[in-house]
Formats: sequence, structure tokens, C-alpha cells
Amino acid sequence: MATYLITGVAGFIGSHLAEALLQRGEAADRSRIVVRGLDNFATGRRENIPAGVDLIEADLADAGAVARACVGVDAVLHQGALPSVPRSVKDPRSSHTANIDGTFNVLEGARAAGVRRVLYAASSSAYGNQPGFPRVETMMPQPIAPYPVQKLAGELYMQSYARVYGMETVCLRYFNIFGPRQAPDSPYSGVIAKWALQMLRGERCIIQGDGEQSRDFTYIANAVSANLLALDVLPERGEKVFGRVFNVACGERFTLNHTFRVLALLTRYTQPAIYDSPRAGDIRSSLADISAARDAFGYRPRVSFQEGLQQTVAWCRSQIARESAREHDKDFTAKIEARESIRPRITSEAT
Repeated sequence: MATYLITGVAGFIGSHLAEALLQRGEAADRSRIVVRGLDNFATGRRENIPAGVDLIEADLADAGAVARACVGVDAVLHQGALPSVPRSVKDPRSSHTANIDGTFNVLEGARAAGVRRVLYAASSSAYGNQPGFPRVETMMPQPIAPYPVQKLAGELYMQSYARVYGMETVCLRYFNIFGPRQAPDSPYSGVIAKWALQMLRGERCIIQGDGEQSRDFTYIANAVSANLLALDVLPERGEKVFGRVFNVACGERFTLNHTFRVLALLTRYTQPAIYDSPRAGDIRSSLADISAARDAFGYRPRVSFQEGLQQTVAWCRSQIARESAREHDKDFTAKIEARESIRPRITSEAT
């Protein structure tokens, strides 16, 4: 039996990983896989967590709780963080506590419990705005804002624990992951989820900057696949994998203007975008070389950018339909209650 701990299990990526691991267990023998999840619900949602997860509600800053969560675990998938560059610019201290102290607590908890492997959700923002594309893992990181600095510090901690303590750590540098369950109503959410929902609601969309900044947008299924492949690496192949950093992306880049146009076609949206000032601390472009992950553990993108957009729009449509159904139920209940309140009351008093 294998037991996995996912930090940030109620979040966008964490919940998809939990779902994939549970499905893997069902495909073989459910009793052979246990998925334990840790979340403080600062950004995650309870409804994201699939049935079957052993949930621990705790903060990564609580070293004792993290250590207890690691007991009996074979591998940790460390996704928990306070994400987003803008958030870290606005409130660097909170991001530091979650992203650096929290990662240290995970590593120490895992070490004390004898956990074999730790997979770490790193960030492509560590590359910064340096020249040269595609981004290769051997490039010197040049992070700009507090968030990428914090995520880079986590990478260095992972590499240190691999070298000093022999822990099987793997850092996966995510490039702009998007897809279902990414919170589109959050000011810190990915632009694809936000635009898709706004377009379906007929709201105006804002492009920050000139729209020619580009991203290697990566659908969630590709990130999940990379994690599962890294989990399956045999110890004898560890020299090629453990203690290393790998890009997780599609190896293609698309501008925000192009992404806006494709989403508009998928949602039949006709309004022009509103252009605003660029976000502080943002990088201009990103494009990944994914050959290292391919050679080390067989990673290849499973879902294209276009297909990922289609699936994300379909999910956003379903969310709007659910919201509409809930509002209809509320209106219906309110009307019934209003009728009951004005209905003549029957009493036992003689008239």
C-alpha cells in the first residue's frame, strides 16, 4: 500500500492530483493507495476535494501539524503555497511565511518521518525577464518579484535535502497552468479562467499591458501527468531525476491577444478588450524547453493549448449553469416564503 500526502489539496492543482491518484488506485486496487491531504483553505475550496481523501485541516506554518501529516507517508506532493506575483508584491510577508517557511516545514516533517520522495511545485517565474528562449533549466534564475524568489528558495532547499539527506526530491517548474477548478472569480487567478467566465457572462475583459506578452500556457492534465511520472521513477534511475529541476510546459507560447481572440471565438464573445497598465513584477514572455523532463522520466504534453481552452470553457459553462440553478432555487424559495407570510392565519378563537 502506498500513502501520498498532498499539501494544498483543496487548491486547483492539488485537487486534480488527488483525483488522479485515487483513480489510479481504483484502476488497480483501491486499498493499495491512500491519499492524505493538507490545506488551510486560505485559497482552496472544500468542494474541490474528491471523495476518499483523508483531510487534515492545518496551515503549513504549523510545523507540528505538518510533521504529523507526514507520518506513514511514502511521498509528498508539495503544492501548497500562497500563489501569484501580484499577491506577493502587495503582501510579501504572508507569501514568505507560506512559501518558504511552509516548504521548510514540509521538508523537515518528511525527513523526521522517513518520507522517501518529495515533489515540489516550482514556478517558471524564477527565470525572470532574462534574454534567451526557450527557457532551459541550466539558465541562471533571475526572479523579479517576491513570489518567484520564494519559489526559487524552495527549489534550493529541495536540492539541499537531496544532497545532504539523500531525499528523493524533484522540482517541477510549472509554466502557467490552467484548466477547470482554477478560481476565475479571484483577483489572483489565471487569466484564462477569468476571461472565460467574464466572456460567458458578457462582462468586459481587461488586458494588462499591450497584450503582446506571451506565455507557455499548460493545461492541468499535463502538470498532473508530470507529477505521476516523477512519482513512478525507480530509485536506480534517481541520478537522472532526484535533486534536479524540470520544466513542465507544452513548449509553445501564445500572446495574451491571441488567447483573448481564441477564447472570444469559443464563447461567441464580441466585445473588445480593455487595455490597462501592466502588472507590477510580471515577466514579459515565457517559453519552455521540455526536453530534460522528457529524457529523464518520459514527460510529454498530453493536452494541447487549443484543447485545453475548449475544456476550460466547457467547465466555466457548467459553473454558470450551476450558479443559475442555485439562483432560480433561491428565487423560488423566496416566493413560497412570501406567499406563506401573507396567507390568512387559522386560529382557534371563536368569531
